[in-house]
Amino acid sequence: MAIASVRGVDINYQVVGDRGPWVALSPGGRRDLGGVLPLAELVAKAGYRVLIHDRRNCGASDVVIEGEESEYEIWADDLYELLSKLDALPAVVGGSSSGCRLSLLFALRHPEAVRALLLWRVTGGPFAAQRLGHNYYGQFIEAATQGGMAAVCATEFFRERIARNPANRERLLALDPRRFIDVMAHWREYFTRDADLPVIGASETDLRSISIPACVIPGNDWTHPRRVGEAASRLLPKAELHILMPQDMEVDLFIEAWDDKREEMAAIFVDFLKRAAS
Repeated sequence: MAIASVRGVDINYQVVGDRGPWVALSPGGRRDLGGVLPLAELVAKAGYRVLIHDRRNCGASDVVIEGEESEYEIWADDLYELLSKLDALPAVVGGSSSGCRLSLLFALRHPEAVRALLLWRVTGGPFAAQRLGHNYYGQFIEAATQGGMAAVCATEFFRERIARNPANRERLLALDPRRFIDVMAHWREYFTRDADLPVIGASETDLRSISIPACVIPGNDWTHPRRVGEAASRLLPKAELHILMPQDMEVDLFIEAWDDKREEMAAIFVDFLKRAAS
C-alpha cells in the first residue's frame, strides 16, 4: 500500500505486478480497493501492472465533500492524475458499477490517456438512479439535516472512513452542515438527471464518441440490468459483449456469485487485451 497526494487529497493505492502494460481497475459502490484486488492479481499474472486505489471518500483515502462536478467525474480526474504520477499513461481503464462510470468518464475527459476499457456490471435505468442517489447521498443529507455533522460521522459508512483514516473525522466535523447538504444534493442530481440515459454518466452521443476498444460484461440485477450492458456494447463503436450471468435476478443487488466468475472474467479480459490493446 502507498499514499499519493492527488489534487490535494491523500489517495491510498496499490500496484499489483511489476512489469507489462498498465491497467487501472476500480471497484463498484463505495468499496475499497480490496473489491478488485483478486481480479487485479489474476490480470497481473498475465503480464500486466495493475493499479488499484481507494477513490476519495472511499476506503482509507481522504474524505473531501467538495466539487462542482459529479463525484464520478472527480474520481476520473483523480485517477488521471494518479496514473500521471506513476508515469503509467496511456493505460487500460476498467471497473464495475461505479468503477464503470469512472472508466467511461475517464475515456470521455482524457481520451488520449486510455488504450481500452474493461466494463462490467454496467449501471443504468430509473431504478438504479433512484436507489444509488439515495444510498450515496440522500441518506447522508437526512443525517446532516437531523443531527448535523456529528450525525453524519455516526453513520455506518462514515464511521468506517474515520476508522480507516482518523483525520477524516476532523475534516467532516469542520464542514458547515449546510454546505455538506448542498454538495451532496448537487451530486445526487447527476443520478436523477441521468435516469433515462443509456447508462448513468454517459449519453448515447457520449458512448458513440468513445472510439477505443471496449470489453463489456453486463450485470444481472435491477441496479445493473443485463439490457443496460448490452445497450452500452451496441453504442460503443469498438465494443465486444460477453455474457457471464444470462439470467437477471429479481433483486436490487446481486453480487455473491460474481466471485465465482472471477477467473472466467479475468480470462475474458486478458484475451481481449492481447487482441485489442496490443
